[in-house]
Amino acid sequence: MKIHLHSYDLPADVTFKGSVAIDTEAMGLKNHRDRLCLVQLSAGDEECHLVHFPEPRFDQAVNLKKALADKDLLKIFHYARFDVGILRHTFQLPVENIYCTKIASRFVRTYTNRHGLKDLCKELLGVDLSKQEQTSDWGSPVLSPEQLKYAATDVLHLHKLKQKLDILLAREKRQSLAQACFDFLPHRTHLDLTAGENFDIFSYQTDG
Repeated sequence: MKIHLHSYDLPADVTFKGSVAIDTEAMGLKNHRDRLCLVQLSAGDEECHLVHFPEPRFDQAVNLKKALADKDLLKIFHYARFDVGILRHTFQLPVENIYCTKIASRFVRTYTNRHGLKDLCKELLGVDLSKQEQTSDWGSPVLSPEQLKYAATDVLHLHKLKQKLDILLAREKRQSLAQACFDFLPHRTHLDLTAGENFDIFSYQTDG
């Protein structure tokens, strides 16, 4: 694995074609409250590009925003709901053409309630991920080597997971339903930001 660390934006010569794995690190798990600190990207080629925001100077991320806004580029996430939400909130742009490995897992691994990235990598790829740095201070102006390695491994395996999950989705004939959920994610994250994460547009409520 090769890690490239950048400040505030991707270099202009770093581009992605077809698909890109994306993850984020923030000060917490409330995308309307906690600021974005790091965006991780990988083309599935054993290289990871980490865009670090030591300060909230997000207007400099011109090349990163271009990649995020590319509707022809498939963005692979694990638990896309959070990542897409904080990217939308931070950069004020919709992120579309999404694949979420957590959603795919919940459609095909119905024999378990363990759908975390660590669980998926262990079962489907035989890879044991460390989550020791998950709750560390991502707002630090200088990230430790351990943080960088942790952040990079969060995107390193997403392409391979997608391949495994696509086989299972086809076997269980649930591709179209999974795709419908992927397509709804930009709208779900918009609802999260405007009405709150607990708002259910489909629930039945009486007036009193």
